[in-house]
Amino acid sequence: MPLDRPLRTARLKAATSGTRWTLATAAGGLLLATTLASCGTSSGKGPAAPTFAAANTTTHAPAPRPASVRLAARVIGRMPAAVQLPAVATRGAGLLAIGGLNAADGSVSDIVRITGNRAAVIGHLPAALHDAAAATASGKTLVIGGGNAGAGFSQVLRVLPSGATRSVGQLPAGASDVEAVTVGTTIYVVGGYTGTVPLRSIFAITPAGRVTVVAEMPRPLRYAAVAAVGGKVLIAGGTSGTAARAEILSFDPRSRAVTQVGRLPSVTTHAVGGSLNGHFYVIGGRGDGLSSQRRGILAVNPVSGHTRSAGRLPQALSDIGAGSFRDRIVVVGGRDGAGGVDDSILELRPAR
Repeated sequence: MPLDRPLRTARLKAATSGTRWTLATAAGGLLLATTLASCGTSSGKGPAAPTFAAANTTTHAPAPRPASVRLAARVIGRMPAAVQLPAVATRGAGLLAIGGLNAADGSVSDIVRITGNRAAVIGHLPAALHDAAAATASGKTLVIGGGNAGAGFSQVLRVLPSGATRSVGQLPAGASDVEAVTVGTTIYVVGGYTGTVPLRSIFAITPAGRVTVVAEMPRPLRYAAVAAVGGKVLIAGGTSGTAARAEILSFDPRSRAVTQVGRLPSVTTHAVGGSLNGHFYVIGGRGDGLSSQRRGILAVNPVSGHTRSAGRLPQALSDIGAGSFRDRIVVVGGRDGAGGVDDSILELRPAR
């Protein structure tokens, strides 16, 4: 299905205090109208009190050794072609890397399935795009937004097991530079850019493609590092306007509250987020400079916001894609400080 299917009603108005969107779906007459205004912060609850063994316990099993927050990175394979800014989603034991920019900075339409150290093109998007988001919920992988030549796409596409795609929903307006994660059976899409207006919104999208605006961040944000940890959406850094940011935000889907829990050691944008062993990882990225790519991996405590160094990539990269599994994070592609585009598949596991 072509990407430019019109909505019956879709209009976007920008204001300094936020962005107002009105969405009426062509099917069913669902009307979504939301005015986004400034959002305050509030303190989150601390960890639950510890429990203790009964006084008459005579034997004690050794306490489990906590998993290291440090990650060791190694190259396990290669992509069919070098790529930056792909949309990446886990599916089963593997990943899908979708779209992105090639070594010539041109948008691509490839849908690549990555299983272990092997990667192969299994299909193509209806149109080439980059800076889209992707996530899997209830076994369904959705691709949200994206851009090409300055235009943002508004469609929500489902990637079928065969690699074919079909349209299942629509954003209120075309948006690129978005990030997406899954909490429970809902996909949450963070920030973005319409081509003229940066966004501070957080969308909820069901596996069937229904879109609802559920919260807003303190400021518009693009290219943030995002991951789901402990039932919340963690958001770090990103670009607001033209400046890289250092705030670490937490969005609670139950209360729909967005709070700041900490700060990165330095402003960071175009990094990627990951989740492993209860920690939020901020991987690679860069500062405000186009050639200020970084090798560092930061571990962030999702409650306290405390950060610590957690390892290094084999080379400094921004604009990479990542998928989180129970025992590892897999990282693909990226851009180096000289403008080169990478084709590596990296595996990040707890260091021994």
